[in-house]
Amino acid sequence: MEMEPIEVSSQQITLKKEDAKKSKALKRSLLLLNCAMLGIGNCAGPLLLRLYFVRGGKRIWFSSWLETGGWPIILFPFAALYLNRLRGRGDSHDDKRLFIMKPLVFIACVLIGILTGLDDYFYAYGVARLPVSTASLIIAIQLAFTAFFAFLLVRQRFTPYSINSVVLLTVAAVVLSLHTSGDRPANESSKQYLVGFFMTIGASALYGLVLPMVELTYKKANQAITYSLVMEMQMVISVFATLFCTVGMLFNKDFEVIPREAKEYELGETKYYLVVVFSAIIWQFFFLGAIGVIFYGSSLLAAVIITTLLPVTEILAVFFFQESFKAEKGISLALSLWGFASYFYGELRARKKCNQTPKSETP
Repeated sequence: MEMEPIEVSSQQITLKKEDAKKSKALKRSLLLLNCAMLGIGNCAGPLLLRLYFVRGGKRIWFSSWLETGGWPIILFPFAALYLNRLRGRGDSHDDKRLFIMKPLVFIACVLIGILTGLDDYFYAYGVARLPVSTASLIIAIQLAFTAFFAFLLVRQRFTPYSINSVVLLTVAAVVLSLHTSGDRPANESSKQYLVGFFMTIGASALYGLVLPMVELTYKKANQAITYSLVMEMQMVISVFATLFCTVGMLFNKDFEVIPREAKEYELGETKYYLVVVFSAIIWQFFFLGAIGVIFYGSSLLAAVIITTLLPVTEILAVFFFQESFKAEKGISLALSLWGFASYFYGELRARKKCNQTPKSETP
């Protein structure tokens, strides 16, 4: 009589272990998927934005609007997740609602959205004035800002490997900065170049704040953090960032100028709209990937990936826009890859230690 409950209990433990393994494998796969999306957006987004300006585009508010204006794309996975919740076996009232976000989370996303819109403008202004390679090296400083704000807001724990990664990637940005004096475009004044330089630094600082703010919202949400909620949060952030930039476009009368600008575009009117549409789509890859990496990893991991891929963007800029590739860029690429490897080696060691600890404590 006493053996039956023991057998049932052992079966349940086995099933739980199998479910935990499947959950870890799924989480790892989704993390890799979001890393890939972040990588595509991080490399292709700046190139398309620069292509817009190099070939005749001049509207900074419009280009900043494009960075989040593709948010309707989110409606497709959002609808799929909602239908999946309806088909699920959950009896919770939240499972049947279209929007599951609580008011405080909504307010936090509105604030993050406005900051993202301001960051979009700062970044677009910088890309309009600076070569992609120069803008990328300045954006690399974002890692230091993210590490600082992550420590303040979410008490990010640093290991020797993550500290080494931050130092290496920051040094890589400093090494790249050694050649910026010769990068000023011939048709721009020193004042315009400097304003673009400092606006890009402002973009680095702002997005370095935004990433930990998203992670803090997850921690303080006071509700279950599911991928449906993450998608909903990203949609609200993108909508309010787009509204912020739309107001700027209205004041700047960009909507009136766009048709004329398309006709005068060097690559032709059709390619103008192709550049605009693909730019909006690619930037959504960036933002969806970033918020997914924060959900499955951390804000610091998202910043490390963004910083690590900046030299790749620079190499692509050299190929597509014939920008110079000096020795400093090669050194920076090596330091960035070293920093990236350092971070992930530390993560692997931490996971290995975490997996071994329960076994050693089990009697």
